[in-house]
Amino acid sequence: MAADPLNTDARYAFILDGDTGVPLYSKAGYEPMIPASMSKLMLYYMVFERLKAKRLTMTDQFSVSEHAWRTGGAGTDGSTMFLPLNSKASVEDLLRGAVIVSGNDACIVLAEGIWGSEEAFARAATARAKELGLTASTFANATGLDDPGHRMSAHDIAVIAYRLIKDFPEYYPMFSEPEFTFNKTRQYNRNPLLRELQGSDGVKTGHLGVSGYGLVGSAVRDGKRRIIVLNGLASETARKTEAPRVMRSAFLDFETATLVKKGAQVAVADVWMGEEKTVGLLATEDYVAGMHADGVTGIRGTVVYKSPLMAPIKAGDIVGELVLSAPGVAEKRVPVAAAKAVGEVGFFGKAMMGLRGPEDEEEPTSEKD
Repeated sequence: MAADPLNTDARYAFILDGDTGVPLYSKAGYEPMIPASMSKLMLYYMVFERLKAKRLTMTDQFSVSEHAWRTGGAGTDGSTMFLPLNSKASVEDLLRGAVIVSGNDACIVLAEGIWGSEEAFARAATARAKELGLTASTFANATGLDDPGHRMSAHDIAVIAYRLIKDFPEYYPMFSEPEFTFNKTRQYNRNPLLRELQGSDGVKTGHLGVSGYGLVGSAVRDGKRRIIVLNGLASETARKTEAPRVMRSAFLDFETATLVKKGAQVAVADVWMGEEKTVGLLATEDYVAGMHADGVTGIRGTVVYKSPLMAPIKAGDIVGELVLSAPGVAEKRVPVAAAKAVGEVGFFGKAMMGLRGPEDEEEPTSEKD
C-alpha cells in the first residue's frame, strides 16, 4: 500500500480544488460519517437559494418555537445564538447567528420558518442533496446533532462548500466575519483557520462527542483556492494545529493535471460489415485529475466497447467509454466516440464477411498504463 502523502491524524480527510471542483486527496472521504455542525452548510445553501430567487428576504422575521429554544437554546450544551423563547428574529440575524456562531436555535428557527418543521427541512435537504450529487448525504435535522439518519461524507461536505462559494458570492463573505453580536451578547467565529492562516475565508467547524472535532475550511493563495475537510480529530487543539497544516499542504503538495484531452484518440476499434476494418475512438471530454505534486504512478486506462463495432457508424457516435483509475484518484468514466463515419459494405461484401464471421465478439479492449 502506498504511503499516505498527507499523513493526517484525522479519521476522515478530503481536499478539493476550489477553482475546478476536482478532488485532490481523499482519506475515507467518500464514506458516510457523522458530520456534526458541518452539515449546516446544506441549510445555508438552501436558504441562500431562496434569497436569490426572491422567495425570502433578509428582513423577514420568524418566531422562536419551544422546540427551537429547548433543542438549541441557552439551556443546552451546544452552540447557540441565545434566542429568547417566543421572540422574533430577522432572517439576516438568524443567518449570521447560524453561520458565524453556529447557533443551533437559529438553524431550527430558519428550518421551521421556511419549511414548516425541522423534519420537513430534513426531507427537503435529503432530496436537494441528491440533486446536487451528494450521494452519501441524508439529513434528519437542521443542526447536525447526532441521529442515525443524519450522515454526510467528507467529499459531500467539500462539494457543498464549493457550491456555496461558487453559487452565492454575494453571501459567502459572511463566513469570514470574526464575530457576531445579538441582544448585546458578543460571540466569536470558531473557525481557527481565520486566525491561523492568511488567505482563509471560511467555512465551518463541527464537533460532537461521537464524531470528534472537524472542520471544512477554504483559503485562497496566489489566485488559487483550496477546500479541505477534516473530521474525527481528538481535540480542539488538534484541530487548531492540523487544519492550517493540511491547508498549507493542499496548496504546496497537491495539484490538478489533465490526463486525457478532449478529442484525443484513445483506441482503435474493429468494425464488422464496414467499408473500413477499423475506426479510431476519441475522448469526448477532458479528464482533469487531482494528485500529489510528485505525480501519480500506476494510472490505468481501459477502453470498453462491444467489439467488433457494427457498421454503419456515424462520426461522433458514442460507442463505449474510457475507464481511468489510479491510486488515490477516484475512478472516472469518459465516453468515447467514433472518429469518423464508416459506411456499410454492399451485398457481395456482406456475403463474403458472412462466410468468415466476426473475428471477435467480446467486449473489453485496449488497456493502457
